[in-house]
Amino acid sequence: MQSTTLILLLALLATAAFFFGRGRSLSLVGGPGHGPALHSLPGYYGYFVAIWCVLPALLLMSGWMLLESRVVTALVIAGLPESYQLMPEGQLNLLINNIQNLASGDVVSVAVDESMQAAATELNGYLTKSRQLLAAFALGLACLGGALAWRRIDRDFRARNRVEAVVRWLLIGASSIAVLTTIGIVLSVLFEAIRFFQKVPATEFLFGTTWSPQTAIRADQVGSSGSFGAIPLFAGTMLITSIAMVIAVPIGLMTAIYLAEYSTTRVRGIAKPLLEVLAGIPTVVYGFFAALTVAPWLRSTGDSVGIAVSSESALAAGLVMGIMIIPLVSSLSDDAINAVPSAMRDGALGLGSTRSETMTKVILPAALPGIVGGILLAVSRAIGETMIVVMAAGLAANLTANPFEAVTTVTVQIVTLLVGDQEFDSAKTLAAFALGLMLFVVTLCLNVLGISVVRKYREQYD
Repeated sequence: MQSTTLILLLALLATAAFFFGRGRSLSLVGGPGHGPALHSLPGYYGYFVAIWCVLPALLLMSGWMLLESRVVTALVIAGLPESYQLMPEGQLNLLINNIQNLASGDVVSVAVDESMQAAATELNGYLTKSRQLLAAFALGLACLGGALAWRRIDRDFRARNRVEAVVRWLLIGASSIAVLTTIGIVLSVLFEAIRFFQKVPATEFLFGTTWSPQTAIRADQVGSSGSFGAIPLFAGTMLITSIAMVIAVPIGLMTAIYLAEYSTTRVRGIAKPLLEVLAGIPTVVYGFFAALTVAPWLRSTGDSVGIAVSSESALAAGLVMGIMIIPLVSSLSDDAINAVPSAMRDGALGLGSTRSETMTKVILPAALPGIVGGILLAVSRAIGETMIVVMAAGLAANLTANPFEAVTTVTVQIVTLLVGDQEFDSAKTLAAFALGLMLFVVTLCLNVLGISVVRKYREQYD
């Protein structure tokens, strides 16, 4: 039985258990008209039975799925000829992978012999039996749990307390998953970055001005040492981000002010959806626009006025990235401005302030924390952008402040270093994790800065 079918059956059992539990609670007090005689609402008794019907079965499924692959693989290995079992670990893992591909009908990388075919057939048999046993145990456990919960129901049973306790633990588990995932991401990047800094000094990485991570396989090849100075990457990232924010922040903020305070309802109803459409365009489309339209236009314009503009430039990438970020700044700023209490507007206007004075001296200071938070979020979005930079700014790690030259960013180099088959014990590949750690640190600093600004300028209004 497929997992999806089993989950649907459990959902049907849970639905039935809900109605059985609710019906039993009402029958104990003489019908729906005597519901107040129960300790909890009738629905809580139904939820209690449904939870104990489906929760143990789901826990069994989770544990079964975690152990199934290891147990089945061990059984398949035990059934192989002794010559296969004595293989080195790497070759044995490759053999098991080919057997699994053969069992699922995928392509294998070696010639298939009778032993492999028999092992694949045996693997499919084990998986079929495993799913049958899982379905039987899960459905049986669901029925048993629902029956026991149904028998516990009486008029004084505290069903609401039990249900809320289960919901509370589910919420704690969900939030813990988010926290643990974040910790896992940080630790995985940190450990690999530490391995990189064991091969390359941190001073060279942080303060070096040459980025050439291409390392040769043999020591006598050219470029066998590599250069891992990340200053050109940081400079390129900041240059493109600065250009993007120079475009996005003024236009986005002015657009938000106009739509929130000056535009008519009709204009706002037209302009707001158009901005949302602009925000929904994929970044690869912006990349095509930058590479095929903006970059050639900048180059031809520069040639006409005697300025040398590269076909791939930081200016082209920054301009298009700024256009992409405008809806983000505008939407968040608009929400912050609209969140200011209308009593403050009315009070300022009633005291004789003009609309511009009300905006600059009352509304904007009150909305400043939200606006700053939106701008910092936009900065993080610009720093993490990859596709536009690849297509419009290039891959050259040039240390320059000239926006007309080609540059690259940290995210682009991370993608470049991890593309294709890579060895994760070389400095070239580990450099991607060091760059990722730097991005994490920068994003963390931006968040800390945003929190400090919000705390400094936040005001409480009745």
